Amino acid sequence: MIPKAIPLRNEALFRLAMCHRSAVTNTTEDSYERLEFFGDSVLGLIVAQFLYEHHPDWDQGMLSKAKSSVVQEGPLAETALKLGLDAHLTLSASEEQTGGRARPSILADVLEAIIGGIYLESGLETARWFVLEQLNPYLQMIAGGDVNPNDYKSKLQEIAQAIWRKAPQYRIRDEAGVAHNRRFTVDVLFDSEVMGTGSGRSKKEAEQAAAQDALNLIESARRARENALSLESSALGRD
Repeated sequence: MIPKAIPLRNEALFRLAMCHRSAVTNTTEDSYERLEFFGDSVLGLIVAQFLYEHHPDWDQGMLSKAKSSVVQEGPLAETALKLGLDAHLTLSASEEQTGGRARPSILADVLEAIIGGIYLESGLETARWFVLEQLNPYLQMIAGGDVNPNDYKSKLQEIAQAIWRKAPQYRIRDEAGVAHNRRFTVDVLFDSEVMGTGSGRSKKEAEQAAAQDALNLIESARRARENALSLESSALGRD
């Protein structure tokens, strides 16, 4: 059954949008990949037009960064989860066992496939309404001019320079997938030591995920030090 928040009536089209390549033999006809490819373009057009019309004072660079921030994997995967699309995914047993139902890349893909399906069934205006309604929190987030609220690379750069006086280095660990649906895995290193790992549908997206992973590690270490100092202070106070 199609979730109520999705303006799509064609059950067959919905099932196609939910079908991962691992679950079918003919991936061209029976998986969501062609629909996702189409939906990606529809999504880009809708967000680009919205930004162009609502932010006349932003130059090309600002518009490009803002668009990338909204249509990247994270916001799309979060939106897919909010819509409950994870419960409707059709996956192979092995993909299911390895966490495919919660994998951000798959969730982002099926949301784009849904957008493509809505366009094919009802046209651009219905697709526009759906996209702007669902992605409104992320559009509002950048409305004040912070077009990179999730720019973890810049945050890591600042912290690294302050703590170690060194810049992080990024290295591609793996690259997989078909031509229009590549998947990159990237490590971020300090002095040849891996501090974080991330993946994404582009090198830039994977680097951002790796930087976020490193920032989480740094924050965990900071909290551990604070807790240790607090315990030490309490012990000295009792003495």
